[in-house]
Amino acid sequence: MNNINIRQVVLSDLPYLYEICLKTGNNGDDASKLFNDPYLIGHYYIAPYIFYPKSICFVVECEFYPKGYIAAVPDTIKYKQWLEENWLPPLRKQFLQNNNLYTEKEKNIVDLIHKRQYPMDLTYFSWLGDYPAHLHIDLLPIIQRKGVGIKLMGLIFSKLLEENISGIYLNVDLSNTGAIKFYEKLNFKIIKDQDWYYTMGKII
Repeated sequence: MNNINIRQVVLSDLPYLYEICLKTGNNGDDASKLFNDPYLIGHYYIAPYIFYPKSICFVVECEFYPKGYIAAVPDTIKYKQWLEENWLPPLRKQFLQNNNLYTEKEKNIVDLIHKRQYPMDLTYFSWLGDYPAHLHIDLLPIIQRKGVGIKLMGLIFSKLLEENISGIYLNVDLSNTGAIKFYEKLNFKIIKDQDWYYTMGKII
């Protein structure tokens, strides 16, 4: 595939990032049919990372349009505090719980929006001492299996090391076996087995 370019995210990418988030929002597959509101999933999983001042975000352009992204924060605790104090309050007013018009997937996102993010239960999030950073990566099929994901991960690792951050984690659905194999290839290991997903961490 020609014309693949990796660069830092800019604000004008935001509409494309919402679309990518939706089209990979069903464990890597297209979630468009699972949401009445196509922006809801992106309100939680990508947009705040673009506005959080300490985020590290890159976009993958293919044929001059964004087709994938990676977003990370060096300090999850500080990010969760910012999320609780700045990003979520207006969303909680906009998306009320117990709305019978929500789809099942929408209810899950709305519950996340209303869930208190900070202060964090450091007994539960026991891995944060070793893995303080976290990331999200989403690639549309057109740029998958082309080495793009490995390049994006390398960029994030380099940026984190520049900030003296040596550990990062992510969450992956148990059914997303392809993603799990990809992370294992990059030496991520399972650090917590949740009900329906793994938390996987890597020392950089």
